[in-house]
Amino acid sequence: MNRLAGALIAYAVLGILTLLTITDSRVRSVTLLILGLFAVKSVLRRKDVMHPDDGEELEPGASGESQRPVADGRFEPM
Repeated sequence: MNRLAGALIAYAVLGILTLLTITDSRVRSVTLLILGLFAVKSVLRRKDVMHPDDGEELEPGASGESQRPVADGRFEPM
């Protein structure tokens, strides 16, 4: 079983537990909405996780030089 299937099964189990244990309809609705958003995010992010290099290139600097990341998240010319 892959991680996406495991995550979706976990969301489904949490949704069932939510339906069985929370009696207030407002709280239940909000909880199910949040679980649904996490499930949708997991499915949408699957492509990025499976193929992290697609379409990700560093933008050249002002002088046309390529850039490299530094430790604090900035980019400096190479």
